[in-house]
Amino acid sequence: MARQDYCAFLGRQLLALTFIAAAFGKMIHFDATTNMMSVYGIPIPSFLCALAILIEAAGGLSLALGFYSRWGAAVLAAFLIPVTLIFHLTPDQRTTFIANIAIMGGLLMVLAFGPGAISFDGETALR
Repeated sequence: MARQDYCAFLGRQLLALTFIAAAFGKMIHFDATTNMMSVYGIPIPSFLCALAILIEAAGGLSLALGFYSRWGAAVLAAFLIPVTLIFHLTPDQRTTFIANIAIMGGLLMVLAFGPGAISFDGETALR
């Protein structure tokens, strides 16, 4: 296996951790999350919070396992666009806004170059 496969594996794990932790946080603080979403004017916050949990958990597991990882990366990148624009566009959220942009960059790298050989997808990175 090549160095880029190990780097791709580690990169996927770090990206996955971000989304799995976010999903877990939303699950254990569901009411607080839906209340915060209501403050931002989000309609049907309970449904959309549950949907966010599903997207983050499934996408995170997809990245962690390298199973349909290009799809997982694409869905998570698309998910981050409205989330970032709605919740992190204010000056006090600048750091989170920039972090989300960086995470989107990592997701696009997975989408473009694949998960690497250490994955259920088994694609060699950088092909």
